[in-house]
Amino acid sequence: MGVLLLVRHGQASFGADDYDVLSATGHEQARLLGKHLAGHGVTPDVVVRGDMRRHRETAEGMLAGGGWSADVEVDAGWDEFDHLGVVAAHPDLASPSLDRREFQRVFEEATARWTSGAGDATYPEPWPGFLGRVRGSLERACAQAGPGGTVVVVTSGGPVAVAAATLVDPDGDPATTARLWGRFNTVVVNSSYSRVVVGSTGARLLTFNEHAHLEGDTLTYR
Repeated sequence: MGVLLLVRHGQASFGADDYDVLSATGHEQARLLGKHLAGHGVTPDVVVRGDMRRHRETAEGMLAGGGWSADVEVDAGWDEFDHLGVVAAHPDLASPSLDRREFQRVFEEATARWTSGAGDATYPEPWPGFLGRVRGSLERACAQAGPGGTVVVVTSGGPVAVAAATLVDPDGDPATTARLWGRFNTVVVNSSYSRVVVGSTGARLLTFNEHAHLEGDTLTYR
């Protein structure tokens, strides 16, 4: 049986000129996760990461923390959706400058609108396109993991939530998938991991959002 670990990147730089850079906490989260997984006997055959800086920096921190020498592959299908573009397209956005709490409220309203299909023409990437590309990457990663392999994927909260929603209810209608995605996406912890097992009957979600390697100030959601 193969194992696929879906890792959300460490904390990025909210409010900075370049969000796509790990904060000091994010770098520490990545190192702690690699150390934690190695301490529990995880040795990946390959590390697959999205094509964003925060994915690369998280993978590098995990490799250093775990003492791993695995090959690293890049699959841009694991990239996050353009969350700033989705928020900017929200018709009720009052201000482009929001604190974390206000941003979270607007973010949830904006993503609900995006996944409903409303105003698809205003988005750089409509919801169905995002869903399709992440599912394609999930299929490729599962094929690499099974049978008997271990693959670590470093991605973002949105793709992790797509994978979780897809595996929990693979036959769900679009509305069900969108609802599940929304529930998963709002709670994914920075540098958490979700465990997928790949066997003869396909891939199944075993755990979601594990983060025992974090405590105190290292436990973050944004």
